[in-house]
Amino acid sequence: MNIDLQARGRLVGILFALTFITGIAAVVFYTDDPQAVSDARLGLGAVCELLLIAANLGTAVALFPLLRQRHEALALGYVAGRVVECTFIAVGLLSVLALTDVRDSDVLVAVKDWTFLLGPNFVVGLSNGLLLGYLLYRTGLVPRGMAMVGMYGGPVLTLAAVAVMVGAVDELPKLAAAPEIVWEGFLATYVAVKGFKAPAGARDRAPLVAATA
Repeated sequence: MNIDLQARGRLVGILFALTFITGIAAVVFYTDDPQAVSDARLGLGAVCELLLIAANLGTAVALFPLLRQRHEALALGYVAGRVVECTFIAVGLLSVLALTDVRDSDVLVAVKDWTFLLGPNFVVGLSNGLLLGYLLYRTGLVPRGMAMVGMYGGPVLTLAAVAVMVGAVDELPKLAAAPEIVWEGFLATYVAVKGFKAPAGARDRAPLVAATA
């Protein structure tokens, strides 16, 4: 199977950009206190999270054919990580929608907070950071220096989430997410503009092909 690395890179870049846009938009609609937000804003935030789930799964589907030709087991692990992340997001989304009927439920707000910590933080640090960073570092599909930011920045985010879970800190330190944000932002921009790099010796090892200009 021949894969146009430039076209596939643009697709992946667009999908990652959508995860940024929809994720940020959902937070804006929910604000800090979902109980104080109108039903309309909660609904718009929920729509954004549905689009976020679709974009997240889209990145896994688009990347899997590229990654499986180098490390199939790890590529499956990345897909599984995305599915787990989306599952947490979906549970949080359901709790938000339930708030439109049960406005005084602190339990639903707590569920939303914990799913946000576990999905877009704990799991993302492992899947998008450590695992995807390692896979792209090994394949050379993106500059290895930036892939290392994901490899090392992802575990920082995951450990910060663990610190919140065990009560070592009250909330996730904003700086803990910075390397992961830089990594995903770079990945979205780089591959959307330039596409994926052709791995060294790819022609001999696997039928990946770079697009011709």
